[in-house]
Amino acid sequence: MNITIRRTEPDDYKAVWQVYAGPRAVWGTLQVPFPSMAQWRKKLAEPPPGLFSLVACVENDEIVGEASLRTFPNALRRRHVGAIGMAVRDDWHGKGVGTALMQAIVDLADNWFNLTRLELEVYTDNETAVHLYKKFGFQIEGTLVDFAFRDGQYVGAYTMARLRRG
Repeated sequence: MNITIRRTEPDDYKAVWQVYAGPRAVWGTLQVPFPSMAQWRKKLAEPPPGLFSLVACVENDEIVGEASLRTFPNALRRRHVGAIGMAVRDDWHGKGVGTALMQAIVDLADNWFNLTRLELEVYTDNETAVHLYKKFGFQIEGTLVDFAFRDGQYVGAYTMARLRRG
């Protein structure tokens, strides 16, 4: 399977909306059910400074995942940091999409932006994602109790980070 990673374009909003509308994406992220397509259109057309979004594509440029790297260009003391968020379309889990997106994000952070700290939050019961992040050198730094309300109950999250020493 050939997975291509490219920069997200504003016209990708419908496909990215589809990624985040899936039940598994809603379960594993801070998204809520029934996301707004208009909101995704605006988010991709007018990204805030320092936000870089990538999509994973398969045959015929079909988008099957999205990852974002948020940098902090206006925060003098956090310019070395990047925050990661990502989701894979429900029918593409377990097929290498998350790995391909993480490889691209880490390469961008390390080799182009010179970021030395990458951080993210992940639900404690999302074992597949935790395993993926550990594969890329992320370590659990802490646990956030009752971090978010999901499907009728509170769920905890890990804060994870990957440090790259000069």
